[in-house]
Amino acid sequence: MDRETSLVTTVHGWLLGRVGALWALLTVRPLSLYAASVLRIGYGLLYLIFLLREFPHRDEIWGPGSPWTPALAGQLFDQTGWGSILVLSENRVYFEFCYVMALVTSMLFTLGWRTRVMSVLFAVVVVSFHARAIFMTDGGDNLVLLMAVYLVLTACGRRWSLDARRDRLRKARAAHAPQPVTSFHAQQLKEARITLTTVVHNCGIFVIAAQVCFLYGSAGLYKVQGATWGGGTALHYALNLELFQPWPALSHLVDEFPMVIAMVGYVTVLVQVAFPFVLFGRLKYPVLTVLLGMHIGIAVLMGLPLFSGAMIVADAVFLPDRFYTSLPLLWRRAARHIGMRPEARRAAGPGSVPAQGGPEVPASEPRAVRGG
Repeated sequence: MDRETSLVTTVHGWLLGRVGALWALLTVRPLSLYAASVLRIGYGLLYLIFLLREFPHRDEIWGPGSPWTPALAGQLFDQTGWGSILVLSENRVYFEFCYVMALVTSMLFTLGWRTRVMSVLFAVVVVSFHARAIFMTDGGDNLVLLMAVYLVLTACGRRWSLDARRDRLRKARAAHAPQPVTSFHAQQLKEARITLTTVVHNCGIFVIAAQVCFLYGSAGLYKVQGATWGGGTALHYALNLELFQPWPALSHLVDEFPMVIAMVGYVTVLVQVAFPFVLFGRLKYPVLTVLLGMHIGIAVLMGLPLFSGAMIVADAVFLPDRFYTSLPLLWRRAARHIGMRPEARRAAGPGSVPAQGGPEVPASEPRAVRGG
């Protein structure tokens, strides 16, 4: 009896500890702020480029001149429950205004200006354009649509944004100003708001990560069931589809190496199936590298840059913040190394003239030592 009581107490304590750790993970601090900012910049810029690329064809795809008329779109909305601000009027001036505002919204969302408001407007833009011509664009905008909705939940403007710059300037000014006295209830309300924002942000990041895992896992399992992927011939058929041949000569050149494309097909299936299981170890870095190469290959060989770009940006959510914070340091080291290389070559050359007088320490040397 004592042993059973001890076991129950141990399990109960372990469960309470896990629940407490999970609650602390959700409420103490926002996770992956840099990754959320990368997603904001990536998807905002990606959709901005998409709208600019389709600017000459905007009327045929989304406008009054589209064969998919607002009446047909309305019938589809009745079945699917979707909606679009583009079908509120068939006036051409209204459509051009909506298109210009979509470009402005995408640009401001990318820059991180008033991100809370812009994230909502960006989601409205993506949903409206996607629903207006759902059969006239490729599959890349499906993922952009999901991520635009998920990013509304996140604090994606706290890093690498105009909002972050404004907050830094405001805090710098407030540091030299007397602190206002706040009441107890106001302080409690502020802490509750911060906790709620943190929980919503962390849940949004979790949903984004789960969405990507589900996408890769389901894609890999579907490929396992197919005979063409098991036989190593799936990529051969994909390379010979005229609809997905932006450069036929390049596709035919790659198709001349059947052993290579068969191995690439097997690696693709293995990586996609294993992706959800390698996220909590260092093995995720080579897996993400392989997926990056796979998406670049899809963009070049199959002419699906929007889909590939959307997947590459989505993969960024799995990189920790320390990776992004180390990028400026790595950039400065690389720039300093490249900048010093020509001087070193000139100093080591046969025609170099030794410095006159006593040895002096260059002015840049202490900074280089401190930066290293």
